[in-house]
Amino acid sequence: MNEFRTTAVLGAGVIGASWASLFLASGRSVAVYDPDPNAKSTVLEYINNAWLVLQKLGLTENSNQSGSNIEFHTSAADAVAGADFIQESVPERIEIKHAIYREIENALTKDAVIASSASGLTLSEMQSGFKDPSKLVLGHPFNPPHLIPLVEVMGNEKTANGVVEKAEAFYRAIGKVTIRVNKEVPGHVANRLQAAVWRESIHMVASGVASVEDIDTAMWAGPGLRWAAMGPTMLFHLGAGEGGLDEFCQRYSDSFNRWWDDLGTPHLNPQIARQLIAGVEKEANGSSTGELTAKRDEMLTAILCASRQLRDHD
Repeated sequence: MNEFRTTAVLGAGVIGASWASLFLASGRSVAVYDPDPNAKSTVLEYINNAWLVLQKLGLTENSNQSGSNIEFHTSAADAVAGADFIQESVPERIEIKHAIYREIENALTKDAVIASSASGLTLSEMQSGFKDPSKLVLGHPFNPPHLIPLVEVMGNEKTANGVVEKAEAFYRAIGKVTIRVNKEVPGHVANRLQAAVWRESIHMVASGVASVEDIDTAMWAGPGLRWAAMGPTMLFHLGAGEGGLDEFCQRYSDSFNRWWDDLGTPHLNPQIARQLIAGVEKEANGSSTGELTAKRDEMLTAILCASRQLRDHD
């Protein structure tokens, strides 16, 4: 199995810089391409800030953060030349992705794998940017990729045999948790789950059920805490004791059907957006987005560190 020791990152925004940090931490070489002339300084600053978290998570054991392991290129084709694994995280506009695919296709090595971080575009939409799309898979992370373990991986009938498996093996080797997306749907899996929860949150705010802050609190202090340990179906399996999910469904089907029938179907509009913005500003209580991001990352790191040993014994 190719261990993908040579990597490339196309697009050095927040997602790309986070991927570069993780790849570098794993001891792999990283070639970065972004047309922004400030990309080098912003990526190196991002890596420097992320490194402490990566150390706490035990993800830097194979690296000394050597600057010799990362290079910056002014050409996407130059960046991917010789790379075993390429993570593409350019802006989610199909014409931009297709343009960069056309630029790099002839520079890809025979056994290279290219994964797109796309969250809003589908694999089939992106594949048409290649003459031969067999090396391309979906490799959608959760932000920030160096911290949140999940990667959603997908191939289809145009993907070469074994490419999806190679991508999954690579992600697992650098500490990620992968799931396989078997059917193409907008938003993949995890974003659809997020969208469903946020839709009902918005409905309850707009309906006057509770404030933005109290709904957020209900999530992190309630089901969100359990979901950090196990998924909803497994948790409900435990919710009825020894009878498991069979007993749970018998006991609570009527309640859930009633709740589902009453869920809202709001659409974001300027009025609702203003209501949400006012609510989150009150919840932030003067803290900047930078301060809140640091708090989020500190808490996530603590959760991951605390649960890592338990996960390792699964």
